[in-house]
Amino acid sequence: MAAPIVKRSVKASNFTFLHTLTNFNNLATSAQPESDDPNDTIFVKKSWKESESVTMPMSFMTGSIVGKRFYKKVTTREAEDGNGWSVMLDYRTLKTPSKRSLKCPTLALAKAIAAEWEYQEADGIRPFTMPLMKLSCTALERVPLTRPKIIEHLMKKFPQDLVFCRAPGDNDLTTGVLEHQVEKIDPLLKWVESEFGFKPAVHTSFFGGKQDYGLVSAIESVLKKTDDCELATIDAIASAAHSLVIALGIFRGRLGIEEAIELIRLEEDLQVDRWGLVEGGHDVDVADLRVQIASAVVFLGLTRRV
Repeated sequence: MAAPIVKRSVKASNFTFLHTLTNFNNLATSAQPESDDPNDTIFVKKSWKESESVTMPMSFMTGSIVGKRFYKKVTTREAEDGNGWSVMLDYRTLKTPSKRSLKCPTLALAKAIAAEWEYQEADGIRPFTMPLMKLSCTALERVPLTRPKIIEHLMKKFPQDLVFCRAPGDNDLTTGVLEHQVEKIDPLLKWVESEFGFKPAVHTSFFGGKQDYGLVSAIESVLKKTDDCELATIDAIASAAHSLVIALGIFRGRLGIEEAIELIRLEEDLQVDRWGLVEGGHDVDVADLRVQIASAVVFLGLTRRV
């Protein structure tokens, strides 16, 4: 039987992105007209009835519970300038933490975010059940301002990528790990060589090892050519996976969600098989990882115009 903490965790997350995929098409695409007053801006501590727009508080980026549900109906509408789509909470326009209108590049993404808001319960708005909202704010707010730093950080961690690290073959504690790494990870490394023209180097040090300059340059070039939504997705996956290679594998269609999770958890799952699963620990980690990877993949797909 699953531990109570697992049940609470799964219930809290509610796997909102899965609800999003199956239900966002049911949301209406119209909304009541907005106020003509350009100074109408709403904050968490103000009366919701005083404004025609909803500004996302910074706590939405940190995971705190934000107030009670203050709206009844969630809809979508085309942005006033015709460039993108907006989410409406009753007659209020949803905004980002810096008070910019949250304009989605596609109607599909706007409806998915609207679904996340629709599934909020009356007793409180839970940002941790709104991964698509968080990724959208990241792509709109953070990436344009810090793009060079994001790429620099990803490239700094690249030599320590998860898929480059190998277990020593002569250690009893890692018996069988090296064989599984060769079996599962080597095909991905061969794909990297084929895709970028340079063979990755593997190592047994947690501090990483030097990679071919050509490979580093090729990877960095790919990152620089991404749009804001794509870079936000790659950064989110790389952070969850501890692997830029896995993030790029998903981005370029080489890896699926479950394949990626299997590679990310390869060593830990082998230890679980050997020593047993800790309820309320390993299972919660798996659920959280699945939400992070899957929501990023869903976000990427919904941002692409057909």
